[in-house]
Amino acid sequence: MSKRKSGCNIHGILLLDKRLGVSSNKALQEVRRLFNANKAGHTGSLDPLATGLLPLCFGEATKVSALMLDDNKRYQVVVQLGVMTDTGDLEGVVIETKPVPELSIDDILSCLEKFTGEIEQVPPMYSALKHNGKKLYELAREGKTVERKARRITIFELKLLTSSQALAREPDQFTLDVFCSKGTYIRSLAEDIGHALGCGATVKELRRLEAGQFNIENAKTIEQLTAMDQHSLSQCLINVDKPLEALPVVQLSDEQAACIKYGQSLDFSPTDELSANVTGESLESRQNTVRMYNDAVFLGLGEMRLDGKLAPKKLFNM
Repeated sequence: MSKRKSGCNIHGILLLDKRLGVSSNKALQEVRRLFNANKAGHTGSLDPLATGLLPLCFGEATKVSALMLDDNKRYQVVVQLGVMTDTGDLEGVVIETKPVPELSIDDILSCLEKFTGEIEQVPPMYSALKHNGKKLYELAREGKTVERKARRITIFELKLLTSSQALAREPDQFTLDVFCSKGTYIRSLAEDIGHALGCGATVKELRRLEAGQFNIENAKTIEQLTAMDQHSLSQCLINVDKPLEALPVVQLSDEQAACIKYGQSLDFSPTDELSANVTGESLESRQNTVRMYNDAVFLGLGEMRLDGKLAPKKLFNM
């Protein structure tokens, strides 16, 4: 007999402003205890060195967490020049230092142009990617290094936030705003920029500002959450279907909703009255994922098949 999970059935998404020095899992467990939630997960970890936006999913919202991993992200990063560490940030062991050449703002901007757009990036050893079933950071902690294949990523925006006056005061560091695709490692980006500038680099500070449609401005710190009562905490939760807003919608009758809940497919031909409720894509594009509702109740995700049927794909029970 499986062990019954303790806690309450809490469903929704919370935007946490993760503090410095804690792992994403520890931050998750702290918030989970505040809500007394029996099921929770996060949508892509932040290193202990990193702060900022960490969306947490509770209950049925954990079913959309995998989809949120694909979201674009925005970061603010302080790049420390002339220092290279084994982890790619200042929490690691320094493995090499180099003198920092005299750089102008134009020198840095010219370098950043090379890293804007679609580029190839080699993932760092200190990452959760796996090699022969073992995570790379586990191998790295054993002192091992394995060859990693370069991956295509996209840097949509790469802005220098440091002024010429600030660079003159601290010529060995600068701050960047990075808007990037999934799979981007900011530590690797900082290292590569440092190598291109001839002195190497590592991450000094890192803060996530955006993840998909979510923004740090709407996030809560653990201190703010701890000061709230249960009602106030519940008001912080975002609806489970919020990250799915880009998907088209179908409205189902009570009878159709009952069929979907039992895992049955529905005839859903273009002549159906319900077809008019499909939004966001033309009906000619029949092979797609849709959000299914019964009035205002979110039922889950369905698949519009080429044979004219609507089939349940991922159901939500709230």
